[in-house]
Amino acid sequence: ICFLLFAILYIVSYFIITRYKRKADEQEDEDAIVNRISLFLSTFTLAVSAGAVLLLPFSIISNEILLSFPQNYYIQWLNGSLIHGLWNLASLFSNLCLFVLMPFAFFFLESEGFAGLKKGIRARILETLVMLILLALLILGIVWVASALIDNDAASMESLYDLWEFYLPYLYSCISLMGCLLLLLCTPVGLSRMFTVMGQLLVKPTILEDLDEQMYIITLEEEAIQRKLNGVSSTVEYQTVELERELEKVKSKKTNLERRKKASAWERNLVYPAVMILLLTETSISVLLVALNILYLLVDETAMPKGSRGPGIGNASLSTFGFVGAALEIILIFYLMVSSVVGFYSLRFFENFTPRKDDTTMTKIIGNCVSILVLSSALPVMSRTLGITRFDLLGDFGRFNWLGNFYIVLSYNLLFAIMTTLCLVRKFTSAVREELLKALGLDKLHLSNNPRDSETKPSANGHQKTL
Repeated sequence: ICFLLFAILYIVSYFIITRYKRKADEQEDEDAIVNRISLFLSTFTLAVSAGAVLLLPFSIISNEILLSFPQNYYIQWLNGSLIHGLWNLASLFSNLCLFVLMPFAFFFLESEGFAGLKKGIRARILETLVMLILLALLILGIVWVASALIDNDAASMESLYDLWEFYLPYLYSCISLMGCLLLLLCTPVGLSRMFTVMGQLLVKPTILEDLDEQMYIITLEEEAIQRKLNGVSSTVEYQTVELERELEKVKSKKTNLERRKKASAWERNLVYPAVMILLLTETSISVLLVALNILYLLVDETAMPKGSRGPGIGNASLSTFGFVGAALEIILIFYLMVSSVVGFYSLRFFENFTPRKDDTTMTKIIGNCVSILVLSSALPVMSRTLGITRFDLLGDFGRFNWLGNFYIVLSYNLLFAIMTTLCLVRKFTSAVREELLKALGLDKLHLSNNPRDSETKPSANGHQKTL
């Protein structure tokens, strides 16, 4: 069963990566082999990331199914042993990908072989192994020094000698803490960004808008730019590039207007408001659950992620509302994951990290796979820390040291609630703020953060206005 689940995830991950991978990378024979090996390792990592994301929802729904049909013959394969095994495998493969496979793929891709040795695959593998050994020594030293500074105890120092039982879980705990902090930064931004993303994917209602007039203006702009492009000499390269960019923007706007014009009335007036209300409801429920979890943390010590263990798989429902509550938890977990990915690529530091279709190098694919692995591995921990679900973490996910620190967990919940609320308030008040600035005549001072304010916009009579 584990093999079938992973095979499905691997096939899906392979199609996703090949959709974004640059086709020009496969030219020379040796480089083609290196790229192919790196591609397989990246696909394996992405499949493990997908498994880590699906692990918590799968466990929650499995528990409810076992409660509803305890004696059913056809679900005997779904038991606690399988769930525990999946958690242990996900933890093991996450460590393997994070500390071995992805560094190997990156160094193998960048290696050329040591000077004086015969060039080839063997020389590249030798250089990669040497780099991995040096990286392992570097990480070992950093973690050793950090452990000595934070917890200067002979027992904690001696525990690092046991590589498998103490050192790797401790190192993975540090990585998980960084992943949770990254989620704390990305998720609130993504929750507010989701409204913009869905607004771009869906057709907005045409309230007080004349689409025919806008189509006429856009058509005139396209014709004017095309005439300028035809009249510009080919020697003036920079003017040609600028005009081509403007033409692409105008064609994109024209395509969006044509789509809005062809959309049916129910798609414009029903789907868009329903999706926006659904997003707002899910975000509000998430903030409400975090606020309730803060109260639980203050009055009940078992609300800690490292609190008392539950009754086990298939013995009791994990939600107060039974199957409906479990379904709501699963929806919120997926919503938080999608929001965190959207927020991750919306941050200015990671904007150039966004993969592009058929134009993404293998180095950037490796970086994206590592980032998604860190986010997906921290998602079950974040969901349990925020109180989105009461499912007790199994395997090495529940052995993190910082999960037992009351102040860290409470601060994490408070920061998440405050940052999400501020992002939503800023999102929904930005339009009102911009209109107030325009009414007061302060829009020319560029006090707004919206980059679209400085762009040229067509007026109703077809002339250009520049703020």
